[in-house]
Amino acid sequence: MFIASKILALFTQPLWWVIALLALACMTVRRRPVIGQRLIITAMAILLVLGWQPIPELLIRQLESRYAEVPLQTDLSEYEGVIVLGGGTELGHVAQAHIQPLVTDAAERLSAPVAMLRHNPHLRIVYTGGEGELLGSGPSESERAKMFFDAMGLHNGQIVYESASRNTYENAVLTARLAGVDKARRWLLVTSAFHMPRSMATFAKVGWNVRAYPVDFRTGTNTPWTQYSLRDGVVAWQLLLHEWLGLLAYRITGRL
Repeated sequence: MFIASKILALFTQPLWWVIALLALACMTVRRRPVIGQRLIITAMAILLVLGWQPIPELLIRQLESRYAEVPLQTDLSEYEGVIVLGGGTELGHVAQAHIQPLVTDAAERLSAPVAMLRHNPHLRIVYTGGEGELLGSGPSESERAKMFFDAMGLHNGQIVYESASRNTYENAVLTARLAGVDKARRWLLVTSAFHMPRSMATFAKVGWNVRAYPVDFRTGTNTPWTQYSLRDGVVAWQLLLHEWLGLLAYRITGRL
């Protein structure tokens, strides 16, 4: 399942569609020039549309708005702790070349628990993440996150690491097996807002009693219709398609 999901993930990268269409055009343009030309036009049209950001951001906003933001000053005394899903750090092969903790544009997954702990020192933090890359190398997500939390002054008594999981479903299952972790008690679940619908449904399916604490929002209340960036548009479409494919795959396999 893990390997299959990584192979299918290639189809969530829109630029591969463009490359595939251009490759087909090259193979057919001599024998069937009309078809070849249409393939080229289609590829160029897709490339043009990909950079128009309002459409993917509107759809991402629908995922992000499923669960409301939680104010930092909220009293969290009724909760046992915080489950932080892996992410927010650079890939292992990059991290192993440096002594500083390296974070990405999803760094709120790491910074939010630190702020939560300062306002609610009773909370336990469980960071769950092993190696999510098919051919990943270097330190695991948990090891990379530990570098960050150590730099922030958290000690081992405040945070527990689960370092074997490779996806959201394994996050839920393997975290429940950690010593001293009771999934029946109330927990907060921290992950990117666009990923929260799948995460909440998966954890509920496994039997966790969790409340959503979404972070790492990628959209605002609206996107100007003039907003255009091929780079940012491709990233937005890839993020959206990846999450849609994940939701579909989890429903088909009974993980939601």
